[in-house]
Amino acid sequence: MSFATEPKSKIRNRALELGFDAVGFAPAEMGGSAGKHLANFLKKGWHGDMGWLESRSSQRKKPRNLWPEANSIIAVALNYGPKHNPLDALTEKNRGSISVYAQGRDYHKIIKKRLRILAHEIHHLYKADVKLFVDTAPVMEKPIARAAGLGWQGKHTNLVSRHFGSWIFLGEIFTTLKLEPDTAAPDHCGSCTSCIDTCPTNAFPEPYKLDARRCISYLTIEHSGPIPHEFREAIGNRIYGCDDCLSVCPWNRFAQTHKLDELNPHVEKMWPHLADLVELDDASFREIFSGSPIKRLGRDRFIRNVLIAIGNSGEKTHIEKVKLLVTDPCPSVRGAAVWTLHRLLKQSDFKKLRYGYVRKETDPTVLAEWELPN
Repeated sequence: MSFATEPKSKIRNRALELGFDAVGFAPAEMGGSAGKHLANFLKKGWHGDMGWLESRSSQRKKPRNLWPEANSIIAVALNYGPKHNPLDALTEKNRGSISVYAQGRDYHKIIKKRLRILAHEIHHLYKADVKLFVDTAPVMEKPIARAAGLGWQGKHTNLVSRHFGSWIFLGEIFTTLKLEPDTAAPDHCGSCTSCIDTCPTNAFPEPYKLDARRCISYLTIEHSGPIPHEFREAIGNRIYGCDDCLSVCPWNRFAQTHKLDELNPHVEKMWPHLADLVELDDASFREIFSGSPIKRLGRDRFIRNVLIAIGNSGEKTHIEKVKLLVTDPCPSVRGAAVWTLHRLLKQSDFKKLRYGYVRKETDPTVLAEWELPN
């Protein structure tokens, strides 16, 4: 197989001009270990509700199963390093903590806009076919990025860079162009276990392995039903995602703040007031989070999260607003409202509410919430 070497420097330079922070090249063939890790992850059921991981696992394991004509993969990284410490938000009990990546404009759109330009130019200059992906297709982005030399998968399973720490967005261009692969990045985690030790829900059964069913990011974003009781207190005021394992990575001492204005956090998404969020109906939710990845969550799941945070706040001024959601059309919202009231009300007052509502309720999940121990 002959490789083109000159296009690599041109593609890399153009990608950097477009605003990407790092570029690497990988073969359109994954090593066997990535596929084995995925198979083990699925076999143990650690993917939880994320059925799409299993249904298209064969395409994830091998890029050519997704596109047989692909010869090379161009992997790009975009730094989104925050200007503040994300862990600071966890002390603000009357405000919600939103993961750094979701505080600004939807990163999918930011990356896709630039990838389209790069892909179009590659197609035009080298007469090569191209397909681009940004976290929306069965592509194992982190193993590909590692193979392309952009970083390594840390013990928290996320990509870590020596230059940007754990704050990296990824994107890929599959192409029929034959490009010489870069050297895969070595692992630099050493004996450090900071990311594992800091996890509030013990989501890492062992280094480099994640049980998503215990992960706060999964529970607040991907999980559609009621959040299991055993994790609710540990969630604290996190209403969308969790940055704990990323924030404590020692490699962040080399991290840089992002350089794109599009990644600047919106004021209402940095430390939003829970009292304001809990009042959102579907229309106002969509309006406030338009252009944000949070919008895809939907109002019901978001309000469920907000209620859990309010229950953990201990702030009784929220009680009257929470009471209004006991009759919400969504069972998960109703159930979360009951749990929250159980946390905030005196036992005698909670009993009165239970007696007033339990006969009207038919959803078994919410009935179980009413029967919380006093």
